[in-house]
Amino acid sequence: MLRRTYFLALSLLLGPVIGFAGETPDHSPAFTAVPELTAGFDLLYEQKFAEAREVFASWESCNSEDPFGKVAVAASYLFEELHLQGVLTSDFFLNEKRFLHGIEGRPDPERMSHFREALARARELAGERQKTNPGDGEALFALTLAAGMESDAESILQKKHMSALKRAKEANEYAKRLLAQHPDAADAYIAPGIANYIIGSQSAGTRFTLWFGGIHGDKKLGMEQLAKTAENGLYLKPFAKIVLALAARREKQDPLAQKLLRELTEQYPGNELFASEYAKASGMHLQAAPAR
Repeated sequence: MLRRTYFLALSLLLGPVIGFAGETPDHSPAFTAVPELTAGFDLLYEQKFAEAREVFASWESCNSEDPFGKVAVAASYLFEELHLQGVLTSDFFLNEKRFLHGIEGRPDPERMSHFREALARARELAGERQKTNPGDGEALFALTLAAGMESDAESILQKKHMSALKRAKEANEYAKRLLAQHPDAADAYIAPGIANYIIGSQSAGTRFTLWFGGIHGDKKLGMEQLAKTAENGLYLKPFAKIVLALAARREKQDPLAQKLLRELTEQYPGNELFASEYAKASGMHLQAAPAR
């Protein structure tokens, strides 16, 4: 009994210092919803990008050693550029040339510069955490999302496709390591999910060539991974829903697309994009706003 009591006391003293396998702090933004961050991401889905960045910057100032603050800031720039370029629409997803090869024109250079700066700082902070614990869940989460977002930006916005594929492979490796320890980190599925779907949508010849480089894609697996984030994600659940809905439209899975878009429209009634895409998926015509 004495030995048991001693071990319990020792574990309580050392637990916060050394941690235990699979242990996650209650305040961890990667595995526990943080109200401020949730509010910030809600602003993103309401297309209030500058306001969202203010929320993320405020949280970051109080949590300067946590890489997720910079990940969230980077997400705000990426989401804004994707919105302005019309990427998260059926017009983009159902246009084979644009979907596989990227936007027409170029993204805003200043916005992309801020995006890259935030990602670089997130990676730096994650690297600091890994110096004491290579398997740190917060670090792996940040690195997964950072690589995934950079892959999306390079593929869709900058049309640097080979570089994007390398980043996608990197994101997948980080996600595997993270999910092996924390299988409930549902937001992490979105990075390999998008990569699998886009790579799996390439021509058979392209996929065969990529296979020799160790880069694989599977549309069905990608949609399954996106569904895990769409069902159980903390911050990226709505983002996964719109991507999965648009993928479902490409795959002629209209009931799934309608369900997801209806849920998004109900959750964010002020987001005209969600309402418009729901109308398109349902075969409805949006009524034009009255002239003022």
